[in-house]
Amino acid sequence: MAYKKFKKAAPGRRAGPCSYTPEDIKRVDWCMGKGIKIAVVPNWEGDNNQWQVEITINGRSNIDPKIYTGEEAQTKMYEYYKYYYDKNVQESE
Repeated sequence: MAYKKFKKAAPGRRAGPCSYTPEDIKRVDWCMGKGIKIAVVPNWEGDNNQWQVEITINGRSNIDPKIYTGEEAQTKMYEYYKYYYDKNVQESE
């Protein structure tokens, strides 16, 4: 039986840890149920700690053009979830 040697994969990018509240999770759950998905994505053209925020609503994606650090991007992601939650919940009331 022969063994194949695999090359180690290049280290991945991670935005790092980010704290969130139960209220944040409530907003994320509501938005995802409505087809609103927001993600932190790497800026592949920049340094290792450059991130952007991608917003997908019903299959249509847009990327926030601003470049963030990992922690800033995650904070912004939760701000966007709050924005869409507040906007849509208030309209429905």
